[in-house]
Amino acid sequence: MSLNPHIDGWNGRRVWVIGASTGIGRATAIALLQRGARVAVSARSAQALQSIDGALPLPLDATDAAAVQTAMQTLQRDWGGLDLLLYCAGTYRPMRATAFDLASALQHDDVNYRGALHALAAVLPVLTAQRAGHIALVSSVAGFGGLPQALAYGPTKAALINLAETLYLDLHPLGIGVHVINPGFVETPLTAQNTFAMPALITPEQAAQALLQGLEAGRFDIHFPRRFTLWLKLLRLLPRGLYFSLISRFTGL
Repeated sequence: MSLNPHIDGWNGRRVWVIGASTGIGRATAIALLQRGARVAVSARSAQALQSIDGALPLPLDATDAAAVQTAMQTLQRDWGGLDLLLYCAGTYRPMRATAFDLASALQHDDVNYRGALHALAAVLPVLTAQRAGHIALVSSVAGFGGLPQALAYGPTKAALINLAETLYLDLHPLGIGVHVINPGFVETPLTAQNTFAMPALITPEQAAQALLQGLEAGRFDIHFPRRFTLWLKLLRLLPRGLYFSLISRFTGL
């Protein structure tokens, strides 16, 4: 079901990808450039951004609110507005309660959730003045429900899902699209830390294609690969006791 305005072609559209140095963000930025979009890319690594031919590099740390504001001011000056914010910045470290690391948990919150808030603070005034544009937040299937080793990561992704739902209620009447992207396992430097077999593992390029197809179709909840994510959606509808039992059985943790 389409809940957002469709995107009929990317030629000339102004897109800002935060978290574009690796993984899904980088692959999506490249795919957008190939489709004719104007793409600004942000991440901490200036060198990684400069290697994306045709993109406008705006190096920054997503946890630095002032830097995010400055980058948006640059885009407003150079582009006169924005058509899509894609927030892909994220960090992940496997963690269980028996080895709780407060500093790491807070870092997850700073990058995965608060960084998105910094981006919203910079972008929302522009989009609401335009009464047009799109916001897309990359969450994860780890936000659907509790999972072993996701003690620091999962709650931040659940927060992004709730954030997107609330943004949709506020911004849909203004004509602004809101999307939440929930990938399964994607082959990235972050998932390379996992020591378990990752079902339905896909490449960043495959993830980028699915992401853009969802945006173009106006979907709110963009999840992929569906052969994996649909099962997780069904699992979260189960009574808690059965959910916990099945997750423990499937993961062996």
